[in-house]
Amino acid sequence: MALTRTTSGERWRIRPDGPDKVTGKLAYLTDMYQEGMLIGRVLRSPHPHAGIVSIRTDKAKRIPGVHAVITHADVPGMNRFGIVNPDQPVLCEDRVRYIGDAIAAVAAETQEIAALALESIEVEYVLLPVVDDPAFAQTKQAPRLHPGGNVLHRNQYGHGEVGKGFAKCKHIVEESYSTPRQMHTYMETEGGLFIPEDGGRLTVYSPTQHGYKDRMQLARILGLPEFNIRVVSSPIGGSFGGKDELNVQPYGALLALVTGKPVKIHNSRYESVRAGLKRHPMKIKMRTGVDENGRIMAHQVHIVADTGAYATLGAEVLNFAIEHVTGPYTYESVEVEGVSVYTNNGVSGEFRGFGGNQAIFALEGQMDRLAEKLGMDPWEFRLANMRKPEDPGPLGQTIVRTDGAMRTWESLARSPIWLRRHDRRTSEPWIRRGTGAAIAMHGSGLGFGIPDPAGGMLALAEDGKIEAIFGYEEFGQGLIATLELMLIEQFGFGAEDVRIVIGDTDLVPHSGSSTASRATSMMWKSLQKLRGPFLDRMLNEASKLLSQPADNLRIGRGGIWDKSGEHLLLTYALLARNISEEIRFQTHFPFPVSPTKRVGAHYLYTYAAVAVEVEVNVLTGRVKVLKQFHAIAAGPVMNPQGFLGQIEGGSGMAVGFALTEDSLMERGAYLTRNLDTYLIPSYADLNGEIEVHAIEELPEDDDHGPRGVGEIGSVCIAPAISEAVFQATGKRVNKLPIDPELLQETPDFLAKAVDGI
Repeated sequence: MALTRTTSGERWRIRPDGPDKVTGKLAYLTDMYQEGMLIGRVLRSPHPHAGIVSIRTDKAKRIPGVHAVITHADVPGMNRFGIVNPDQPVLCEDRVRYIGDAIAAVAAETQEIAALALESIEVEYVLLPVVDDPAFAQTKQAPRLHPGGNVLHRNQYGHGEVGKGFAKCKHIVEESYSTPRQMHTYMETEGGLFIPEDGGRLTVYSPTQHGYKDRMQLARILGLPEFNIRVVSSPIGGSFGGKDELNVQPYGALLALVTGKPVKIHNSRYESVRAGLKRHPMKIKMRTGVDENGRIMAHQVHIVADTGAYATLGAEVLNFAIEHVTGPYTYESVEVEGVSVYTNNGVSGEFRGFGGNQAIFALEGQMDRLAEKLGMDPWEFRLANMRKPEDPGPLGQTIVRTDGAMRTWESLARSPIWLRRHDRRTSEPWIRRGTGAAIAMHGSGLGFGIPDPAGGMLALAEDGKIEAIFGYEEFGQGLIATLELMLIEQFGFGAEDVRIVIGDTDLVPHSGSSTASRATSMMWKSLQKLRGPFLDRMLNEASKLLSQPADNLRIGRGGIWDKSGEHLLLTYALLARNISEEIRFQTHFPFPVSPTKRVGAHYLYTYAAVAVEVEVNVLTGRVKVLKQFHAIAAGPVMNPQGFLGQIEGGSGMAVGFALTEDSLMERGAYLTRNLDTYLIPSYADLNGEIEVHAIEELPEDDDHGPRGVGEIGSVCIAPAISEAVFQATGKRVNKLPIDPELLQETPDFLAKAVDGI
């Protein structure tokens, strides 16, 4: 399927939440308001590393209109958070480890009073040496940022003997690659409304990608049972992984319970910049060798990831990067090792691609450099070393067999961009044109050994609506539209028959996180499991009411129809009013994992091949992406608009990763404070042509259905752009974002003109 914006048909219907979003009518969680609510603010450290001598809050508490000032002494439960490794203080006790660490929080009647209260809190610090270099952090001379030292996690993988492999090599490429500290730059910054309820309950309206995980962590912090906390987590104005961990929720929850009043917190952009998660900067050293026939004999990789002050999911991101630095290729020998290191450089965490973007940028850079050494076409070189469908996965694990890698390779080889790659004509002599391509396999789900529950529920509600109930969140990815389309196509319901219930821990089952390109796959699988029992029960109940055999009836738009589909016999509302027992079915199952017992190893993969055409202005060094071609092998497309939107959106984020985005830091302090100095791609940068080819076919014995595409559109763009820049200028890129000064030059005709002046 070639996806375009002009394709018509039922599957290209307007998404249910679309009109309210584009007109501004939709109330996001940070738009919420309640009469009598207080404003919450958090006092954050101005220092990247310091000891806390004292915290004095008396002046702040005496300010009229201030209802609460809290410190670590006011946390009734565990003063730590983190989904996997809870090492981050809710409110710091004796030390701050990054600019943005939380020290105190206030609740006041207005923003102005809250700001005055923060200014009145007196904190005495003793400055400590700043650890801003991951390499230095690993030395004995570096201050220890945590009791266990400065290494969060190490991991390694290998097979064969790389020493012997390199001895057989005709050509060896050794390169070091660096990637930036990218911001998520969601339009809705972190925030929420926190409401104490009768009976000691607390309702949390705050954007998150996993309401149940937030509830679990808040229960530990507040010293409450989980059932006393309700988390409403949708709709969300963007996340991309950045709202997967707790952010403002602990402070809003604590202040609401202390004051007994609703409390609203909403971060400013600067507060989001300094306190929010970023993509892990990585330095990846690779040494890769080939024999005279172009076969890869040895591949050696060392990864250093800067996880910042606290763990978040840094260990898991490193594991994912280690898995993806070998990609869809076979090697005679491999040796991969990596380390995730604590520093005082903010906090790095989960981000769309989850370490794959960094790994694939480096790996595909190696492939292009090796092809050049061999004098081979880079795409043919990849084919010569490509993993076969029956081969094991990147970590030697058993994976679901598909020919996705080959299908995407073939699709790109036939693409117009690739076929015209040798045409580099431009209109101006200072403009250079080039084409580059990259390929990747990207794991779906959390991987082996990590709890990864899935499931959902279908019910006939009292008003006759068919309720699809899932513990997922809508943060712009089109989940509601995709689920609605699946119910229409697979069950025969009309859109008006369906009610989607998501993102509310009081109402939904535990379906697992809305991360790791897993939600669409798990919704599809849940509906497959629920379809038979649910429809059978509906028809059997209708059979009793209509005094007709169930075999003579069928499900359709608006209700129960005769088998021919010519006559509506019973509306869903009438059926709901006349059944003696509720119609409700639930399913629960784990995300499929590899039987190979290696922590983090994936079982399902999505495959992508991407070609880009760029122009480089050698006077300014700026790169413009003109055209993109994406071949995506992700199984059946459930929602064409959503599919295309995910690929386009992911590629836009990746263009920023490649060309402009980096949260610059100096001695642990952000030089970036707002979006005026942090350059995300604008429409002018992203208005080039994008063609997407969806490869939907799966092997006949594959019953896993559609794979997720939330991340795959973002992982190949940077290496493809880097190769296109090389083809245009002859200059290799090993550091992102690409520095314009690297590409600047004085064309001959200008040099002659200058000489003549």
